[in-house]
Amino acid sequence: MKYSLLLASLVAVLGLTACEKTTVTPPAAAPVMVVPGPAGATGATGATGSTGSTGSTVAVPGATGATGATGATGSTGSTGSTGSTGSTGSTGYTGATGATGADGVKGDTGKTGGDTVIVVPKP
Repeated sequence: MKYSLLLASLVAVLGLTACEKTTVTPPAAAPVMVVPGPAGATGATGATGSTGSTGSTVAVPGATGATGATGATGSTGSTGSTGSTGSTGSTGYTGATGATGADGVKGDTGKTGGDTVIVVPKP
């Protein structure tokens, strides 16, 4: 009993998968060609529209108006800005060379040397 249920389900699965399902594709429908028929009769002409109204006109123009009053005097303008600082002047000329200074005082005469002995070693 233990294997009979398993065996029955296995046979059912094999039976269903063994069947080949045929797919039927219907043939494509032929395209429908629409052929236009003859032209119909021309329609009747429509009625003419009504004329628009005319604008009003003045028979006699009115009198000219009085001259307007004189406008007020304008305000004083702003003070102008300060001008730029001037450039630096050129360098002055170099002065003349000074005169030669006076000669200095003469120094004392130096002492004479004492007795100096030079020893030369034998070769």
